Amino acid sequence: MNRLGDMISLVTDSSCDLPSRIVERFQIVVVPLLVHIGGESYADDELSRERYWQERAEGEAGPQTSQPSVGAFEEVFERMVSRGKQVLCVMLTGKHTGTVEAARLAARRFDDAVCVFDSHSLSLGLGFQLLEAGRARNLGHSMEELLALLEDVRSRVHALVVLDTLESVRRGGRADAFIAVLGRMSRVLKVKPVVNFVEGRVQLLGVARSLRRGIERIVANAEDLAPVDHLAVMHAGNPAGAEVLAARLAERLRFPRDRILVGETGSVLASHAGAGAVGAFAVSKSQSGTAL
Repeated sequence: MNRLGDMISLVTDSSCDLPSRIVERFQIVVVPLLVHIGGESYADDELSRERYWQERAEGEAGPQTSQPSVGAFEEVFERMVSRGKQVLCVMLTGKHTGTVEAARLAARRFDDAVCVFDSHSLSLGLGFQLLEAGRARNLGHSMEELLALLEDVRSRVHALVVLDTLESVRRGGRADAFIAVLGRMSRVLKVKPVVNFVEGRVQLLGVARSLRRGIERIVANAEDLAPVDHLAVMHAGNPAGAEVLAARLAERLRFPRDRILVGETGSVLASHAGAGAVGAFAVSKSQSGTAL
């Protein structure tokens, strides 16, 4: 990292789902979201996947989630700004959570030293934006250049997810626009919603009669995104489904299988997606030549 890059710190929230090796490589500070389950509250990174699913199975009420406090962001920003750093804070979509607004409120104390950017995405849709920002920061690009890069990458990020159940989405209230439409259908026909994100808001893309058909719907839509720079598959308690999706994407998009990140999302996103959900996250190649 050169001198200019060393003066910019990256901050995000725990929904980014980046592997720890990437977080460590780019020295990204992760502010955890919170999950409330089994009568207790935990930081998103505090619960192992196994313990989360055990607590969820044993609990009578479904898990609830909440954003970090303004004070939590202020503490992180203060630590960095006091060292003479600028802070670039890249957050999950503000259309379905108050996390980005909490970060913006905290940033007001620090004037232009802290910039907060809404990724309009989540999981690796957010994570890939951080990855590109980290690479550019390490090459010495300025804050203005990093923000321009993020705008470009954000416009090329795509998230396609098939849900095995509507219950968690219904309870979380994140998709009221299509819950009413699908509520009766999902009970009678057992359909699986396939959703994507449009300018940060979850939208119904279609329905499938089974999870396997939902995966094929994702693959068919992902083909239209090729060629891609980045590709990932994330799941909520469904590793077998994730492996099937990764293999199909590698085949149909002619993308090296060993370059597809595959993993399980954290407890907060799993609480909203519900058990069994599987999603693909892609960044299409730039057509404008604006990428750094």
